[in-house]
Amino acid sequence: MPNLWVRKSIAALKSEAMETHEHGLKRTLNATNLVMLGIGAIIGAGFFVYTGTAAADHAGPAVALSFVLGGIACAFAGLCYAEMASTVPIAGSAYTYAYATMGEFVAWLIGWDLILEYMVGATGVAIGWSGYVVSLLHDLGIDIPARFASSWGQAMIEIPDAVADQLHMRHGWTALTDSVIKLLSEHNIDYAGFPSATAVINLPAMLIVALVTTLLVIGIQESAKVNNVIVIIKVLVVSLFILIGARYFSTANWGGKFIPDNTGNFGDFGWSGIFRGAGVVFFAYIGFDAVSTTAQEAKNPQRDMPIGIIGSLVVCTLLYVLGALVMTGVVSYKLLSVPDPVAVAIDAMGLRWFSYFVKIGAIAGLTSVVLVMLLSQPRIFFAMAKDGLLPKAVSKVHPRFRTPWITTIITGVIVMTAAGTIPIHVAGELTSIGTLFAFAVVSAGVLTLRIMQPEVERPFRTPLVFFTAPMGVVSSVLLMATLPGDTWIRLVVWMAIGLVIYFVYGIHHSVLGSRRPAEPLAEVGSASGLS
Repeated sequence: MPNLWVRKSIAALKSEAMETHEHGLKRTLNATNLVMLGIGAIIGAGFFVYTGTAAADHAGPAVALSFVLGGIACAFAGLCYAEMASTVPIAGSAYTYAYATMGEFVAWLIGWDLILEYMVGATGVAIGWSGYVVSLLHDLGIDIPARFASSWGQAMIEIPDAVADQLHMRHGWTALTDSVIKLLSEHNIDYAGFPSATAVINLPAMLIVALVTTLLVIGIQESAKVNNVIVIIKVLVVSLFILIGARYFSTANWGGKFIPDNTGNFGDFGWSGIFRGAGVVFFAYIGFDAVSTTAQEAKNPQRDMPIGIIGSLVVCTLLYVLGALVMTGVVSYKLLSVPDPVAVAIDAMGLRWFSYFVKIGAIAGLTSVVLVMLLSQPRIFFAMAKDGLLPKAVSKVHPRFRTPWITTIITGVIVMTAAGTIPIHVAGELTSIGTLFAFAVVSAGVLTLRIMQPEVERPFRTPLVFFTAPMGVVSSVLLMATLPGDTWIRLVVWMAIGLVIYFVYGIHHSVLGSRRPAEPLAEVGSASGLS
């Protein structure tokens, strides 16, 4: 009988890691290296894309506080990730961690959740990429038709330059959101006569996904030097934005209140809006777990891992808070519900030279994020297929390019379709809820492993684990609870599809589950090293 709760043993996973890396991993990273790694991994689409959505739709200028709450939640989960990564040093991320602590069924749920996270994450970044490209092309005198530059059904209007200058709005076509309508009404501007259109599809977003997918199928060798340059550009762009934007800062753009009054609906401004905004901008912190995956390469993991994780989170949180304050101080937060909020803020400053620099930097950074997310997706498929939970065919390697071309193309087609048709806020909320779910499971897994297998060697141990781990679960679940009901429905539907696949196929083909009679939470061992 199949065993839903069969687990891999820690010893087997460590043995497998050693087999994968014949001579083991070399410990070369110090605390500074880890902090820089974390900063490079964290700063990306969250700041360049989702800050505006959270400010315009939920928190207003107080989105800065949303970043603080998101950083605190990440700190708890990050410490748990560090311990799990040093204890279970093998690919698969939260999927493998769950397999080692809470059994196959929970591991499947997390693996399926990670698939959603990577796909919608890449979708959101592609939409943001589109926004910055459209804005840059407009600056160069090239306008992409409004019908082909936003999600299906999105109402668009072309605001005259004089009105745009008066209200510090972006020139050209912009989405006719509730916040834009409210701002125009407050200034008694009748927009009924402005040129209008209804978007059909977001072609630039689809284009970048198609190009990156093609590269990944053919095979791409990432260059560490190129990646480092992109990281430096991203950090430099954010830092310059804060420093230069401070000169144009005015609290008048806050509309008289740092925390706008709640509209009567949960999540629409006020303190509930700050918490919902934290759930949205949580996307901005995705990537900090990259630090935890290097536990076996840290010179002194017991000391350096918490410095790397907490240090990078503190630095990025500080940059995010200052960046959010500047962004909402140079332009009304009501105008930021767009894929390229930083571009809108810079346009309001009137610094054309800086606008070019920032937009090009954002486009380069977002391109690398799309690539990494679409590159990571097949790794989850590989891990699940190796365990028998998915057909091995899905991770088939191309005979010439030696890449997982089937899963790469499937993922690319799905992401391309989604990027061309869904709104930016939907992608952001889905990514956040998927990531928070994974964080909650990892935090719970650390506590479970501490109780059930206290003798396991842990190069890094989460401090105050009986406080930190539960808080990692609680903070993640609380932020999940603030997200809209529609987001929960989408998650439930996705997970339901996953359950059908698991019970129809996965449970009957599981490599571990079929080796011994079911024993609740039993570890299954074998000569091959799996258990």
